[in-house]
Amino acid sequence: MKHLHVLRSVLLIALFSSGSALAQLELKFGHVGEPGSLFAKSAEEFAKRANGKLGNKAKVVVFGSSQLGGDKELLQKLKLGTVDFALPSTVMSSESDLFGIFEMPYLVKDRKHMNAIEKEVFWPRLAPEAEKKGLKILAVWENGYRHITNNKRPIVVPKDLDGIKLRVPEGKWRVRMFQAYGANPSPMKFSEVFTALQTGVMDGQENPFSQIVSAKFQEVQKFLSLTGHVYTPAYITVGSKKWATLPADVRKVLEDTAKELQSFVYATAQKDENELLDKIKAAGVKVNEVNKAAFVAASKAVYEEFGKEVKGSKELIDKALALAK
Repeated sequence: MKHLHVLRSVLLIALFSSGSALAQLELKFGHVGEPGSLFAKSAEEFAKRANGKLGNKAKVVVFGSSQLGGDKELLQKLKLGTVDFALPSTVMSSESDLFGIFEMPYLVKDRKHMNAIEKEVFWPRLAPEAEKKGLKILAVWENGYRHITNNKRPIVVPKDLDGIKLRVPEGKWRVRMFQAYGANPSPMKFSEVFTALQTGVMDGQENPFSQIVSAKFQEVQKFLSLTGHVYTPAYITVGSKKWATLPADVRKVLEDTAKELQSFVYATAQKDENELLDKIKAAGVKVNEVNKAAFVAASKAVYEEFGKEVKGSKELIDKALALAK
């Protein structure tokens, strides 16, 4: 009889523990940002808000610093269902050429302009392109305005980039752009950039302040040139197959939270911009303004090439530019 009680207790414990394991579905969120970056702050705030609403139905767990892979690997893992969320930006143009619209220099004037582009261009035309590749975008966040750092000289006009070995993200249009400016661009994983700059394998890189400071690039770079050449949106993205297997109520909470978080991301990005520039200066990096008109003029070739090579892109670019108020 005693054995029967013990057996019943063991079965009950097993039943409850498997029940809670089923209830506590773990959803992995991978990104390439270092602690303190806009990516890290955005992903952690998303997890905090979503988990607060989900109760014991599911739990979002964040893995930053490329722990689950670089941008390309994360997209692959989303499709395979081994990672649940990622936060790609530039790399999306390697999935669909139309995403290269956000690689076009000086396209996005400010966040208000980006909001208009999101409504009129992104959701109707770009989000469906991602879905064709097995990826579903829940919301548009950001990676910010990009600026150039290097160890050779201040960059004031495109000609100053001649011969500079510049790390760029994994997206071909950024490569084309810097080739047009006269630099020697090389795509490289974000996690490898610090060492490449420290050892001189690369002379420079281009990123928003948030990524520069959180990855400590200011410790291994002498010059920061305020080019603001590209505004990079970031997309909170899931794999369509795995997403479809989640309960509808869980999906609703996650999607609503992703969308509502955009205002937090924008406000955080704006606040960080001023504070982080001071940190970069404090590290002894020489900061200079650039001749933006010269960069805009040198960008024409990239726009022309993109318009010719990517079907339907010219119409999207014209629409996006027309939305600038």
